[in-house]
Amino acid sequence: MRIVQIAPYYAPAYPFGGVVAALEGLATALAERGHEITILTTDALDFEHRNPVLEESLKGVKVIRVRNLSHPLRAKLNLSSPIGFGKALKRLYANFQPQVIHTHELRTVENLFLGNTPCPVILSPHGTLTYEAGRVGFKRAWDRLLGPRLARRFAHMVALTEAEASESRNLWARWGIPFPGVDIIPNGVSSAFPDQIRQIKSKTDMRTRLGLGDGVIVLFVGRLHERKGLGLLIPAFARATQNFPDARLLIVGPDAGFRPAAEALASAEGVESKVIFTGMLTGDDRLAALATGDVFALPAVGEGLSMAALEAMAAHLPLIVTPGCNLPQIENRGAGLLVERAITPLAHALERLIADSAQRETMGANALAWMRQQFTWESVAALVEKLYQAVCISS
Repeated sequence: MRIVQIAPYYAPAYPFGGVVAALEGLATALAERGHEITILTTDALDFEHRNPVLEESLKGVKVIRVRNLSHPLRAKLNLSSPIGFGKALKRLYANFQPQVIHTHELRTVENLFLGNTPCPVILSPHGTLTYEAGRVGFKRAWDRLLGPRLARRFAHMVALTEAEASESRNLWARWGIPFPGVDIIPNGVSSAFPDQIRQIKSKTDMRTRLGLGDGVIVLFVGRLHERKGLGLLIPAFARATQNFPDARLLIVGPDAGFRPAAEALASAEGVESKVIFTGMLTGDDRLAALATGDVFALPAVGEGLSMAALEAMAAHLPLIVTPGCNLPQIENRGAGLLVERAITPLAHALERLIADSAQRETMGANALAWMRQQFTWESVAALVEKLYQAVCISS
């Protein structure tokens, strides 16, 4: 099939969050299944830089980037200003003749250019529908002014979880618009990812590089944003490790405005020497961080289905997550602990796993098995391919 994927950012713009990694994984897996994939996106690269390469092929996927009029608007306010996006889309209609368009996130300037498309359009919200994910005022204004008109353009939805499917139905109901239908298809991780982690572990020792010592490593991976829960995790770690002075909290991810507050909190809690901030890591360094961790913790709210959590599962790590991470089956699967988003429950969960290496091993093994069963890009791409074909037949 000829498929166009639309998003505000694409690889290697990883600082903008999990949507970038999720879209790259899906597009690559679809290309490996023999489909022609074109990504139409913007020149966003990170919070300070643009990507100067406006057209290239990455892992068998054609990427077309349109310049943003204002990069600060993209970086600071999470809003694109893509010059010529509509023209680029019309050229794709004429020359590439896509059979399906799959757009990622709902409230984007890019979606306003869809117009009268010659093929069905599928929407993946990626956990952005809920107001809990932030930008509440912007979302309310968008939904009031633009939401109903834009919603009519979508032939089908892809939700990451049943919770997101329910959010979609409720939003369309508030708008008084017939719901287009939804399939629940999760994010994924490459089936080769666990082997890559093991190879890194045999080659690299991040403990030595960062001076982490021999204690248990609690790993956080994500953008340093208030909703990710560092404001709860750091004091919980301080309480949980009073009897485990060798434990460390390794915080991996780009600053999205919360790092100064997180560093101040670590100092106030008296654990500044035990909390290590690496900034954003990519490639082998990111794999090394996952290989170094003993416990993965993400007390976030407003997640779709965290790519970082799935990668932690692939790395054989037990998880401590909150309901906003949308992994409600985690305890039934024996893959980790689901806790209330508050300091005391987090502290108890951390203390429990820091103290019990056997439980960490068992939960980590269960997490890896669950990932292999349900969350590989190979299986996800097969589901998406089937959906594309069904939507094209019915349109």
